[in-house]
Amino acid sequence: TEMDGIEELRGVVVIAATNRPDIVDPALLRPGRFDKLLYVPPPDLEARKEILKIHTRKKPLADDVDLDNIAERTEGYTGADLEALCNTAVMLAIREYIAVNKDLEEAKKGVKKLKVHMKHFEEALKRVKPISRKELEMYQKISKEFAERIK
Repeated sequence: TEMDGIEELRGVVVIAATNRPDIVDPALLRPGRFDKLLYVPPPDLEARKEILKIHTRKKPLADDVDLDNIAERTEGYTGADLEALCNTAVMLAIREYIAVNKDLEEAKKGVKKLKVHMKHFEEALKRVKPISRKELEMYQKISKEFAERIK
């Protein structure tokens, strides 16, 4: 290897990830450093559906929650954005439940009735935004530039 401080080790692979490729030190991108570069775009519709299913699997969803509809409305969201969306919807449901059930003992008894409704996802969609189109275009441009460097 040509990386300072890294000795040659058999069976060891160094993997690095960043969501800011625009500020990666160009010295790391010279031949012999990182041999492969991989751009992972935001998930497509089917992947978003699966990610939403994963992040809501153990959540108390109400029958009115339409994950397909949410997936259709979240183009440009990353997996982390979708996780934040689900967690925000849950927190909104919890806050609403606490506001309605002011008696702590009664609230504890009825906590199994707590449900995350579509209205909570609607509000979460207003609060959790994806990366901007400009940022996405920048990442795509950088990906193309990296690909051209290693041809």
